[in-house]
Amino acid sequence: MRDWRPAASFRAPASVGHIWSFLLSTPGATSRLSSRPLVALALLAATLCLAACDLTWEKPDLATPPPDRFRDAKPAAATPIPRGPQFAVKFGSNELTTLVEQAVGDNLDIAAAVARIQQADAQARVNSAALWPNVSMQDVIRTQRVPGTTLNVGGAGGNINPATTGAAAATPASGFRARHFGFFQLGLTASYEIDFWGKNEDASYAARLLANASRFNRDTVEISTVATVLNAYFQVLTAQDRLRIANNNVAIADRVLRAIKARFEVGVASVLDVAQQETVAAQQRASIPPLEQTLRQTKNQLAVLIGQTPESVDVKGGSLTKLTFPRVSPGLPSEVLLRRPDVAEAEARLASQEFSVLQARAAFFPSITLTGQYGVQTALIRNLLRPEAIAWQAATNLLQPIFDGFNLQGQYELQKGRFMELAALYRKQIITALSDTENALIAVRETERQVKLQAAAAAAAQRALTAAEMRLQEGTIDIITLSTTQTNLFQAQDQVALARLSYFQSATSLYQALGGGWSPTTRDAEIAYANAAYEADKGIFP
Repeated sequence: MRDWRPAASFRAPASVGHIWSFLLSTPGATSRLSSRPLVALALLAATLCLAACDLTWEKPDLATPPPDRFRDAKPAAATPIPRGPQFAVKFGSNELTTLVEQAVGDNLDIAAAVARIQQADAQARVNSAALWPNVSMQDVIRTQRVPGTTLNVGGAGGNINPATTGAAAATPASGFRARHFGFFQLGLTASYEIDFWGKNEDASYAARLLANASRFNRDTVEISTVATVLNAYFQVLTAQDRLRIANNNVAIADRVLRAIKARFEVGVASVLDVAQQETVAAQQRASIPPLEQTLRQTKNQLAVLIGQTPESVDVKGGSLTKLTFPRVSPGLPSEVLLRRPDVAEAEARLASQEFSVLQARAAFFPSITLTGQYGVQTALIRNLLRPEAIAWQAATNLLQPIFDGFNLQGQYELQKGRFMELAALYRKQIITALSDTENALIAVRETERQVKLQAAAAAAAQRALTAAEMRLQEGTIDIITLSTTQTNLFQAQDQVALARLSYFQSATSLYQALGGGWSPTTRDAEIAYANAAYEADKGIFP
């Protein structure tokens, strides 16, 4: 796993002795401490905090060295895999290529993933806001009426205190007079937390890494969507092939039934022979509706994948036998890990969580905040712009948590636990990526063998049926043998179509396992896009 931590970022020393050694080893540290009492107080408070809290953190070992080679592939350099529509071209179907292009552009899962990128970018800006000063305009226009009955003046028995109320507050002995107070202010208020321990910087890095992860997630969704479109289209073609096989088998069963009925009419076949063949023909007809259902429902699934309603999409299909099987070289296991966006996403989330742990640890240390206010204030609006109305204020606030019901300790342990969880998921993702590739390679090899063997079985079953029909014409075969021969042929032909579907689906699995054309170059480009989004024009104010 790469080191995401910026080299220049400051991290709090891990022990009390380290703090003071760090402090005293810095040239001129003593003189700076005497001139900067707040810094000295902050370091003293941090020392006390570390003395009371155990903030050491040992990260788990994330090393998962990949094997030197895959078991079911020769150790060779990887062949670049094209992404999305370019990979679909290799199958030799223009319709399939068009469907994949539409899915990449209009699929709603991909659109939702793009929206999550926008959210992650915005969250990165929100979490980075504390790195900037907070400046706000504080304008006040206030007038207040104080009833005369609340002042220290009154009726016949009232008393007047000129020292506190002034001449304007004097009232006749027989009544009360209310007073009006005005206050007008125009000014700016600013505050800034000195990120001495890197807490705010850690929060920023954590959010920005999640923005990277959101882009890797979009790429994962795209690869998954392309694979689903490919498999759905293969299922459409397979359903059409199986329908052609089923209709042809119905024709065969009807032809045999006519021959048996002809023999029945001349008295060389029984009613049982006719009924048994009618059963075979009826069973073949009964296999057609489920295939029609699969075909139409899979076409509807394709419509959803390309973001369209089923009524607006017309998938013509064809035959799976007309497609070309693409050959893909897996390369080395280490290369596969660099070409998987889901592995990159797990890595980015883990790196983000590491900064979250550092942020939780930095929360134990003192927080130094600078605040300031500048503007004009007056009781009379006509004096608002006079030089004497200028008012300003500057302050420094040092906040050191002492006891909060173990909230900070709980937050720190929570973030460490979350890191352990993501570390386990990251290692699992690596193992899963390697396992997916091995499984796909096995599937490619074994389904190819299955197609060849199943095709040989179907050819033998066809020869057997031809011989059985010749013996039927000769009257030297019993109906049970004939029915068995027909059933074997029908099942063998159907199994060939299903085996061919598995074979082409294994190509999709290998495409997906190898990252769908994703690469380290793509990773760098996605990170660059995330950085550009973070640095993009933020408007008038940062």
